[in-house]
Amino acid sequence: MKAIGARGEVMAPLAGVDRRLCLTLGALAEMETALGCDGPSEWAQRMSALSARDLTAVLAALLRGGGEYELAESLADAAVDPREAAEAVARALAAAA
Repeated sequence: MKAIGARGEVMAPLAGVDRRLCLTLGALAEMETALGCDGPSEWAQRMSALSARDLTAVLAALLRGGGEYELAESLADAAVDPREAAEAVARALAAAA
């Protein structure tokens, strides 16, 4: 499995397996809803201090954007290291910039 950089996809290790993440329009909408944000300025401010629940919601949206539906749906029960999760989110957002 490879990431397609032109689409903004990244690969990140989560729970011992490389996973594809991508910031799609659907993922962005899902994150705005989960974080209760209206627009980019609120979203950016909220992203600066994510709770564990917020991080899980954002990571799940990015995983779904990358086609990793199974892990996205079972993320709350997966053995994902919080640092790996934060790094994966950061990489996916940087790739979309």
